[in-house]
Amino acid sequence: MTITERKAALPPRADVPREQTWDIEALFATPGDWEAESQALPTAIDALAAYTGKLGGSPEALAAYLRESDEVELRLNRFFSYASMGASVDGRDAAAAARRDRASAVAAQFGSVTAFAEPELLALDEETLRGWLGHPDLADHRIRIERILRDRPHVRSAEVEELLGAVQAPFSSERGIHPALANMDLRFGTAGGETVTQGNVDRLTSAPDREVRRQAWENYADAHLAVRHAQAGMYATNVRQNVFLARARRYPDAITATLDPDRIPTQVVTTLLDTYRAHTPTWHRYWNVRREWLGLPELREYDVKAALVPPRPVSYEQAVEWIAEGMAPLGEDYVRDLRAGLTVERWVDYAENDGKRQGAYSNGGGRVKPYIFMTWNGTVSSYSTLAHEIGHSMHSLLSQREHPFAVPRYTLFHAEVASNFNQAMVRQHLLKQAREAGDTDFEVALIEEALSNFHRYFFIMPTLAAFELECYRRIEAGGTLSAPDLITLTADLLQQGYGKGVKMDRERSGILWAQFSTHLYANFYAYQYATGISAAHQLLAQFSEDPEGARKRYLAFLKSGGSLDPIDALREAGVDMLSPEPVEATFRTLAGYVDRLEELLAARPSPK
Repeated sequence: MTITERKAALPPRADVPREQTWDIEALFATPGDWEAESQALPTAIDALAAYTGKLGGSPEALAAYLRESDEVELRLNRFFSYASMGASVDGRDAAAAARRDRASAVAAQFGSVTAFAEPELLALDEETLRGWLGHPDLADHRIRIERILRDRPHVRSAEVEELLGAVQAPFSSERGIHPALANMDLRFGTAGGETVTQGNVDRLTSAPDREVRRQAWENYADAHLAVRHAQAGMYATNVRQNVFLARARRYPDAITATLDPDRIPTQVVTTLLDTYRAHTPTWHRYWNVRREWLGLPELREYDVKAALVPPRPVSYEQAVEWIAEGMAPLGEDYVRDLRAGLTVERWVDYAENDGKRQGAYSNGGGRVKPYIFMTWNGTVSSYSTLAHEIGHSMHSLLSQREHPFAVPRYTLFHAEVASNFNQAMVRQHLLKQAREAGDTDFEVALIEEALSNFHRYFFIMPTLAAFELECYRRIEAGGTLSAPDLITLTADLLQQGYGKGVKMDRERSGILWAQFSTHLYANFYAYQYATGISAAHQLLAQFSEDPEGARKRYLAFLKSGGSLDPIDALREAGVDMLSPEPVEATFRTLAGYVDRLEELLAARPSPK
């Protein structure tokens, strides 16, 4: 297929209806305004160097630096958001790609110029610095300073910190090349006569026609396999870089270097993975239920998303109503803000257009608007994605209203709780409606959505987490990571979850890791989806016992932002993530969905 033929399959970005795009102009009205900031911002960053050697003079001097550096960093956030968002919606736009690269360089400049601050603060007498925390000018910065103090063992000299800041740009190159390769250069062929893209591959791999599913799944995998050695080289480079940075900061290993700043014990990850392995029989049972209903002699990987009932079209507008109704237990204010963001304020870019990258995300938007990136495919799956991402956005909105920019932003561990909570709460509402109406097809569709969500967060993400942990262990032990190594490792881990219920194509299955560059290059990110969905379901369970108390505790969790470490914030909300119970309980929820699905399907004639 030629590039011209591919472009004809989807509208170019310029032809997308405005209401389906986000209000990126709220960040910068025009690319020219962004260009002007690209000239002014580096000068403002360089000016911060004038504070070198002066932070210990007085609490007033320290406060002045922190205020100015915060102002510059907030400008940088908006500058970077505009560039990265523009590249996301059209990966073929060379000007947008150039802006993203320039923004990365400016971000690296900020890291390098401000690298003196932490070592300089830590060179002060700790008792003196702690005494300054009571000064009114430092009130907003207290949490940040306290966290700098507790990380003292891992902060190096000013010279070393400057070097570590300077290497961030070159060290981030492969994490930009890998998704660029996947989103801009790979061709995925066709399925059922339709061009396979990053935006529609999920829809095609869940199509009713098994041949369409097979073509989409195989072609998508084959495109990644064709560049497996390049992708493996990039990922191995990223792992080595992170191992180097962990050692440079005197951490015992890379996972500790990632988790320790947020005070997350590594046992949270190992407990999750142990719990997952103990519950794989639940997945094995689900595969058998799915195979029997579809009337297949064997279940293949391109069958795990096939709809068990006819897909029900879902418009964007209908999804907004479902989400608003489902989140009503959180109160009128929450729903009003949510509805406005999803409609008139244009937080969401949901159009499908040529060049749009895969996946979905929420961007804090530099405290202007919490933006959502996704591609709408008109299915229950799209509604679920929107519910997930608006959870992130409402988290950003409420925490930003509660705290000044000086208070640290919430962590990824916090974030995945909020997104999964929204999905779970809306799903619970819709399931209740479906059962009361006797709409079994809709109930099955909702349970399928739930199981698809669990498949991603309690199957794929634990698999990627185990993959990532093993890759780092091999590099830390002096080993290597080749494409065959990574493919074999992934296939072996998937086999644990598939059991005898799914017949694997190990080569194509094993390239799964390359399809998740956004997650793997985020460095020990994947596991947080599973811990997030676990905490979310335990928080939701509290609403059945004490609705008003649960509402207050959950909103307090959202508003706390990053003012509390994630384990502490969840403990105050009533969830102990140091215990295996949240993960165990959520697997019981998963098993309950399988039970109900089996019950519903047993009462229906098989379509075969």
